[in-house]
Amino acid sequence: MSGLAVETFSGSGENPVARTLTIHAARRSDAISIARVICILGVVYVHAWTGLSGHDLESLRGTPQDSLRWGLMEIFGRSAVPLLGLISGWLVQGSSRTHDWLSHVVRKARTILLPMILWNALAVLFVSGAAWALGLSAPVPSSTGWMFQELFIVSRNPDINVQMPFLRDLFLCMLAAPLFVRLPGWALASVAATAALCQIMGWGPPVLMRPAILFFFIIGIIARREGLADRVAAMPWTVAAPPFALLMTAQLYSSLHPGVMPPGVGTAVLDMTVRIAAALFFWRLAWSLAASSAQGMLLRIEPFAFFLFCSHLILIWLGGPVLGIVFGKLGSPFYPAYLLVQPLLVLVTVLLLGSLLSRAAPGLAKLLSGGRLMAG
Repeated sequence: MSGLAVETFSGSGENPVARTLTIHAARRSDAISIARVICILGVVYVHAWTGLSGHDLESLRGTPQDSLRWGLMEIFGRSAVPLLGLISGWLVQGSSRTHDWLSHVVRKARTILLPMILWNALAVLFVSGAAWALGLSAPVPSSTGWMFQELFIVSRNPDINVQMPFLRDLFLCMLAAPLFVRLPGWALASVAATAALCQIMGWGPPVLMRPAILFFFIIGIIARREGLADRVAAMPWTVAAPPFALLMTAQLYSSLHPGVMPPGVGTAVLDMTVRIAAALFFWRLAWSLAASSAQGMLLRIEPFAFFLFCSHLILIWLGGPVLGIVFGKLGSPFYPAYLLVQPLLVLVTVLLLGSLLSRAAPGLAKLLSGGRLMAG
């Protein structure tokens, strides 16, 4: 339980209702922090090192190890990401600072856009540098246009930091947030429906790389207005878990057996439905973890979550092949163990690097972590 909640609870003349509300708000705040941690750790599975090219990966489609990889990617990776966008919208709706457009944009440029550009530059420096100097199989600059796209993600997804379109699209959502928070419910629902349609039809780029981010951002705003976070948190597991389990089973089956459901509108609709069910499930999970024995550990990790999100692909590009010498590539006997622990290996590295950086260069640590890591 947070310090605020403990202090309020121990106050002698406190109204019992106010006490309960304060404790509830503290648990909700902890759940938001925990959701960030579990979602971003899950993203690592999406980008886990395999050591194989696209053609070689396709040749192993349907094998036990490939099925394990797809399961981890879908359940803990792509399925958890929508909750990050939803949380961003929920927080924006509740922030009075959103109403001052200029200061809001400056703040988000400092905590989202600038770190994105810097991490993209570091990715080119380290990953492409390793390709030049050490022969790492990785993209290298081929033109000024390539560099521009890698740094700023103007009209296509980057080749190295492929997770960064989330921050790019989130920043665009933040630019429009002062308008969104003023719109009536019917107008917000229209924006969300349009974003969902664009995601299903593949109409996002070059404006939005992933329209689903806008969809969940808007749903987060609506959720704040309607009190949906507390309603979902109050759901019994018998209600929150089955939709996710059933839809995820269908998603995994179609992913591992492409002929069952050919790519198209049906697959995209299933994907969006899974993402919605996953957001509900993972929020319910985060709420439970906020009252569990794991709470303290997860909250200590949370300041490093943004750093983890931005840096994990650089670490995978550079460290994956090194550890792959020991464990082998996808298809090798020891690869499953390597796959399972990759998020933990990356997390330990990030905790070490982030802690050292916050001591040696606190200003840089604060900048690269979007303001999360501070000296001391």
